[in-house]
Amino acid sequence: MTGQFQLEVFQNEYLPEGAAEVNAIITVTATGSGAAKPAGPAAEVIIMDCSGSMEMPRTKLDEAKRATRAAIDALRDGVQFAVVNGMDIAEMIYPKRTRLVAANASTRAEAKRAVTAVRADGGTAIGEWLRLADQLFIGHSGSVKHAILLTDGRNEHETPEKLDRILKEVSGNFVCDCRGVGTDWEVGELRKVATRMLGSLDIVAEPAGLAADFRAMTAAAMGKDVADVRLRLWTPQGATIKYVKQVEPSLVDLTGRRVESAARSGDYPLASWGDESRDYHLCIEVKPAAVGDRMLAGRVSLLDGDDTVLGKAQVLAVWTDDTALSTRINPQVAHYTGQAELAEAIQEGLAARKSGDVETATAKLGRAVALATETGHEDTAKLLAKVVDIDDPVTGTVRLKRQVAKADEMTLDTRSTVTKRVRKPGGS
Repeated sequence: MTGQFQLEVFQNEYLPEGAAEVNAIITVTATGSGAAKPAGPAAEVIIMDCSGSMEMPRTKLDEAKRATRAAIDALRDGVQFAVVNGMDIAEMIYPKRTRLVAANASTRAEAKRAVTAVRADGGTAIGEWLRLADQLFIGHSGSVKHAILLTDGRNEHETPEKLDRILKEVSGNFVCDCRGVGTDWEVGELRKVATRMLGSLDIVAEPAGLAADFRAMTAAAMGKDVADVRLRLWTPQGATIKYVKQVEPSLVDLTGRRVESAARSGDYPLASWGDESRDYHLCIEVKPAAVGDRMLAGRVSLLDGDDTVLGKAQVLAVWTDDTALSTRINPQVAHYTGQAELAEAIQEGLAARKSGDVETATAKLGRAVALATETGHEDTAKLLAKVVDIDDPVTGTVRLKRQVAKADEMTLDTRSTVTKRVRKPGGS
């Protein structure tokens, strides 16, 4: 481990008599890695959709090749890597054998030649692609393991049950950033993959944008130097964990990813880290106590893959009959609660619009406009304005547009889980 971790807790620990729910935002900040220190071991797999639809139009395949070559060029010397051909089966593009090779001038050149020679054929089976990537990462424990997955279509050559089964097998073994090119892929399907693999999701509507995106994703992965970080949460006897979510830089529900580590203690995967900061929302239900009582509602520890403790924090509960204390709203908790509602309103509004339920779509997307305005989420507000005509952004009075470009609708859906950090006292 080369970086230093700091944990900060933002909450209103005061609860009224009889209350049980404790909410806290945990900000985790890592510093101290970077170019001045030797980089840790890393492994990278680039999964390139080479199904027949990538030829329609041909520019998709050409730009995917250009993007993959850009990602290869962005690898550090010594990083173990491979390129996978994604069709209705998964095959190796480079190297030919099922293994990773160390990046250097010679292997980069060989890999780029192999990518250039690829032809499109067959269908789409994302689960098989992930399974081959997982196989390639075997034997690289302790490394920062990262994959890029590109697709232009739906997962039509394997069942949803098979994809779910493979995701269950491989999740936690590596991080996978997912990109959809064009507008013929399913946002919900690819979001499921990205969420399970703790990676990012985005749309690249125009293939020409792929190279810059691939280069940026690879550079970000090269900046990680602490692998397999976990958040360990201990709670007292009788407590119930309602949820644990990453809330910044994007919404990811980690509740179902808990792995029991000891009595009343469980681990939640946070993937790999470089110099960065993320926020997590913990919601714990405890047994109500008497006015004046003070309770440790949760003890948070951060651990790396070797079980080294990187940082600790405490979540408290104090019962009071002072309403001035118990009714104080913590701005961080309120902000991220609103961000979750914003994402939900967008996704439910778009689903209602697609099904022809105009009334629900108008209400949900109107609520989304009001929340985006209230929280200063300008990027989301601009995306919403491409789907609805806005009469009053404050009250969320909107009308559905008659004609909406599919790329605009998919961009709004894809980026609905991207959050905006609240300004903290004394911070930026």
